[in-house]
Amino acid sequence: MEKKKLVLIDGNSIAYRAFFALPLLNNDKGIHTNAVYGFTMMLMKILEDEKPTHMLVAFDAGKTTFRHKTFTEYKGGRQKTPPELSEQFPFIRELLDAYGISRYELENYEADDIIGTLSLTAEKDGYEVKVISGDKDLTQLSSPAITVGITRKGITDIEEYTPKHIGEKYGLAPDQIIDMKGLMGDASDNIPGVPGVGEKTAIKLLKEFSTLENLLNSIDQVSGNKLKGKLEEFKNQAIMSKELATIERQAPVEVDLDAISYEGFTREKLVGLFKELGFHSLLDKLGEDTAVLVEPELEEVDYMIPSDITDEIFADDNYLYVEMLDDNYHYADIIGFSLVNEKGNFYLPTDLALKSEVFKKWAEDERIKKTVYDAKRSEVSLRRYDIHLKGADFDILMASYLINPSENIEDLAAIAKRYDIYNIQPDESFYGKGAKRRVPDAAKLAEHLIRKGLAMSQLRGKLKDELRSNEQYELFTELEMPVSLILADMESCGIRVERERLELMGKELNERLIEIEEKVCDLAGEKFNINSPKQLGVILFEKLGLQSFKKTKTGHSTSADVLEKLAGDHEIIEHILLYRQLGKLQSTYIEGLLKVINPKTEKIHTRYQQTLTATGRLSSIDPNLQNIPIRLEEGRKIRQAFVPSEKGWVIFAADYSQIELRVLADIAGDEKLIQAFKADLDIHTKTAMEVFHVEKDEVNSNMRRQAKAVNFGIVYGISDYGLSQSLGITRKEAGQFIERYLDTYPGVKEYMDDIIHSARQKGYVTTLMQRRRYIPEITARNFNIRSFAERTAMNTPIQGSAADIIKKAMIDMDEALKDKGLKTRLLLQVHDELIFEAPEDEVEILKSLVPLVMENALELKVPLKVDYSYGPTWFDAK
Repeated sequence: MEKKKLVLIDGNSIAYRAFFALPLLNNDKGIHTNAVYGFTMMLMKILEDEKPTHMLVAFDAGKTTFRHKTFTEYKGGRQKTPPELSEQFPFIRELLDAYGISRYELENYEADDIIGTLSLTAEKDGYEVKVISGDKDLTQLSSPAITVGITRKGITDIEEYTPKHIGEKYGLAPDQIIDMKGLMGDASDNIPGVPGVGEKTAIKLLKEFSTLENLLNSIDQVSGNKLKGKLEEFKNQAIMSKELATIERQAPVEVDLDAISYEGFTREKLVGLFKELGFHSLLDKLGEDTAVLVEPELEEVDYMIPSDITDEIFADDNYLYVEMLDDNYHYADIIGFSLVNEKGNFYLPTDLALKSEVFKKWAEDERIKKTVYDAKRSEVSLRRYDIHLKGADFDILMASYLINPSENIEDLAAIAKRYDIYNIQPDESFYGKGAKRRVPDAAKLAEHLIRKGLAMSQLRGKLKDELRSNEQYELFTELEMPVSLILADMESCGIRVERERLELMGKELNERLIEIEEKVCDLAGEKFNINSPKQLGVILFEKLGLQSFKKTKTGHSTSADVLEKLAGDHEIIEHILLYRQLGKLQSTYIEGLLKVINPKTEKIHTRYQQTLTATGRLSSIDPNLQNIPIRLEEGRKIRQAFVPSEKGWVIFAADYSQIELRVLADIAGDEKLIQAFKADLDIHTKTAMEVFHVEKDEVNSNMRRQAKAVNFGIVYGISDYGLSQSLGITRKEAGQFIERYLDTYPGVKEYMDDIIHSARQKGYVTTLMQRRRYIPEITARNFNIRSFAERTAMNTPIQGSAADIIKKAMIDMDEALKDKGLKTRLLLQVHDELIFEAPEDEVEILKSLVPLVMENALELKVPLKVDYSYGPTWFDAK
């Protein structure tokens, strides 16, 4: 019979450990995910290593437990849980449910007591038990059948406490741990112990007297008058401390061990949750079949495959679907078209359509209206065949995105399902996924594309009505649709990159890396592999004797956070950090960009994702040109390789100055903020003056830095914890800073209160141009989820309005350039910045035209301000 193995996890402890061990991470919806990610990594390791037959995660039920009756100040010194962590607990519980792992909490008791009770019950029933926690208090549970795994500085690095290990480490038995705690206390739980007695003294006394009670009954035999006096004076406090540290093993836990058997996880639930949280790297760890693909029962559809394309197949209203298998439409082959209209349902094979002059003429006729799915994708892909799609007046994907940007739907079948249209198969189940993806035979492909065209014909009216009902139709027609065509122009045009210059930078970086490596080895006093964490750990922590903060399976951790803590302790650290930064520049940017230069055009053609973010901001992929490093000089120099595509031209860059703060001033209507911007004051200096109550000449660089952090932090819904992390101050100081800020700008405080109230009433918030974001969590009973939703409600109108403004500026600039007959071309949008290439003789015009157009994109209560620069490369234009 298989040995039964129970794994018990201290949920709160592991969540805390994960949160503080990892940097703050966000998914695309802005939800913090670092604790959930760390917790998931821990679960994966436990399941792989322990292979439990039974499993449970215990949580604390609340702040008050039976121990508070004994000592009201128990755990009294602990800081309030950061909201960035609190909001993650519901997702951790959802994670456990998806994994099929039982969870339990008990009013008036701690997770420790649940674990203590269940571990004893399981031990008596012949189970092998493994306890996982970050709290060494649980080591008192150790026995021949119970191993207590305590996490170290990392997430998955565990030190196993068996009776033997405890004996070797402390010279004590497991049940003496509570005696030790009674003597030395525990600052983290605010257990007082005996003042002046530390771990070494406690262990020494217990080796001699065995138990706290024996010791207190034999105080006369203790050597040292001072120690005797302390033990006599704090005798009762020591007994109370031992009582507080003792885990209750007879708690009224209503859990049957048979009911917490572990049967395995639900793959579909985990895939959905991982996708929602943005844990794409973890999807691979679930195995190949990361989704259960169910073939839907579909009704038959009629269609025709014309032998030749004639005008007879076209009508006034047409639904055109352009199909590609690969995501990157700059290179993907078109594999077929469907055309649905009042004349019938037509499948157009690729060669037939692309070689047809009739199809080209129809596609390029702006008077003939066409409904498409992803206008930009369709337009860019057809341009590669010298066909310019015009007359696309409705984009199904774009309309769906505007109606609810939080859903992130890309598959037409998913949009159709939302409107009760089911006669279409999801692409993933039709084509397969990953390596299994393939194009089926022509008949099946034709039918699939026809179903897409028919779904579009059923969706257009529904989507259009909903856009009008939401007062978003103008946003759709006047902003997003024109922007998609401008983006298509930008993507197709691309930006020229000098391969030779990038290669030279790569060579120079290599030389720098070799120099730094030699310097590091000189400082270490020996040659070693700087890229080997194990070898580097030996050098830093064993040979050079630096403090080790974290250990891994293979030795000392040399992660970035560890090295940053050591900065200043030894000259070698700054060189190692620089080596890693330059190494990332080399691999990610130099080598990465070289791989994506189109050999035909010598340009990079990025893709802008227009239907991704909940705020309406554009994001750039394949490659991400919005993320070229600017903080490190070597990173900035990468922009030297980005040049105009024609001789005698320059790169011209224009960006909005503090656009989100200006939007905040407008939306909040705060008079002090408005007047500061109208007077063209430095807003961070002005805020420092107001918050610190000093004159302008008294504002130092640190004051301005703090003011800047809170100015932008307010925009992004920062908490006292988040501000304390960015400024390196205590949470209390950060909280006081935020309070002073809101007292200084009462209009901002009023806006925050009003927008939360409005969101609760409506269930959504809107930008200045009626972009809508639904926030159903705003009325959640769970405080942490509700708090996150409130921060989202506050910052979405600001960030979303800024995104709307720059999109409007792109449209206005496009019109202005055409109206003036200029050759200048818009190449890139990088957050609040537009990058152009222009003939030198048009620069003087652009100096006045670009700021004029961009600053008047939308009228606010405060002036928009645009700065510009230009030069022979993108680097010079900054």
